[in-house]
Amino acid sequence: MTCGFFNTPEAISWPSVADVSSEKDVERFVSETVERFGPIDVLFSNAGNFGTVAPIESFPAEVFDEVLAVHVRGAFLTAKYAVPKMNDRGAIVITSSVAATRGDPGVHAYTTAKHAQVGLMRCLAKELAPRRIRVNTIHPGPIDNAFQHNVEAGPTQAIGRDGGEFFDEQIPLGRHARVDEIARSVLYLASDDASFVTGAMLMVDGGMSV
Repeated sequence: MTCGFFNTPEAISWPSVADVSSEKDVERFVSETVERFGPIDVLFSNAGNFGTVAPIESFPAEVFDEVLAVHVRGAFLTAKYAVPKMNDRGAIVITSSVAATRGDPGVHAYTTAKHAQVGLMRCLAKELAPRRIRVNTIHPGPIDNAFQHNVEAGPTQAIGRDGGEFFDEQIPLGRHARVDEIARSVLYLASDDASFVTGAMLMVDGGMSV
């Protein structure tokens, strides 16, 4: 899974691409970014994959490892190399999921990874508080994007009905989130509007976790 650093508007035209599960890659792309744009103000750890859904006895161990490598090892490595290059009073936002607040049969890798990200966030929030670097997780439910549509292909086939409708029935607001709704929530955590928010799990799930 790839990830890019963007700490200025100019960076949008220059992504530095890396496999976040590779320590060598992460060290390189953090160094490249800082060399070009200077110290980091906001780190948005958003790389992800889903894996599969299967009973525990048949869940592929290699898929479990791949999912944790991106979500957990990737967030850890990105923080490891980015934090020393961050300005004080910066912000880190890690994309977790509504899955971090629940368990669902067969979703062993993704759910485990999303719970683990919360643990990492809480460690970082306390460790970096003396530098006034705030660390939080954001927890979307289903989003109307390609990632979620791919996830829903499994339930659609398994239950013989539209997977998107199946998820909407579990969301009190009755729909998937729009991408811009998630983006605004991330911007809130990254901005001075959240200057006294750290160690928090921001649910942006339409009430799915209630």
